[in-house]
Amino acid sequence: MAQTLTAQAVDAIRQGILRGELVPGTLYTAGALGEKLCMSRTPVREACQELSRRGLVRTVKNRGVEVVSTSAESFVEIFQIRVLLEGRLTALAIARQTPVEAARVEDAYEVFQRAAASGDSEATLRADRDFHDVLIAGAGNSRARHLLAENRDVVLGTGIGTVPVSRSPQDCLADHDGIIAAYRAGDPRQGEAAMTRHIIHTAEMLLQQEAEHRPEFGEVDISASLGFLSHASTLD
Repeated sequence: MAQTLTAQAVDAIRQGILRGELVPGTLYTAGALGEKLCMSRTPVREACQELSRRGLVRTVKNRGVEVVSTSAESFVEIFQIRVLLEGRLTALAIARQTPVEAARVEDAYEVFQRAAASGDSEATLRADRDFHDVLIAGAGNSRARHLLAENRDVVLGTGIGTVPVSRSPQDCLADHDGIIAAYRAGDPRQGEAAMTRHIIHTAEMLLQQEAEHRPEFGEVDISASLGFLSHASTLD
């Protein structure tokens, strides 16, 4: 089914944010975005309303929209959601995997491997995001999948990423070793534990990275914010 113009505009603006073409703090009018996308203002305005709902942009009355810069509070909330949901969904995806779903996960992981081997940071971050999305899709919960995708987009869209600042593309791939190993072994418990460790490790690196130029990030106690949740998520 063909996308509506609004859906096309949502996807195009979202991709522009993720690629860093639309940057936090810069004001964009519907007219300017429309010219960039070769679209009229109406679908662009509707797209901006949807992206505002997702937390990627905010509307400045009578002036346009700007890409949202993730606050320390929002950052913690996003990773709390990931810890609470993504580990369990990984376990469910492993338990429910079929040959078709396993092939999709392996294909996404192969793309991730190629991106990391190339040393391309942007391609690695995209492949990382896509691997998580394909893996979680196997759990069969589309609402949770979309929620997690939106939250990852909020972080990536505001320029916060561990690659290449805190780790190399190869190190990023290696941080997923336990996840793919558990998936291949068909071990839901190990998959949940590996995903949770990965999420917390990523949060720790991002906080340390952002604290160098945003003091409020240095005040966050990530162990207190995520540690209890990770313990609670593994209780039977």
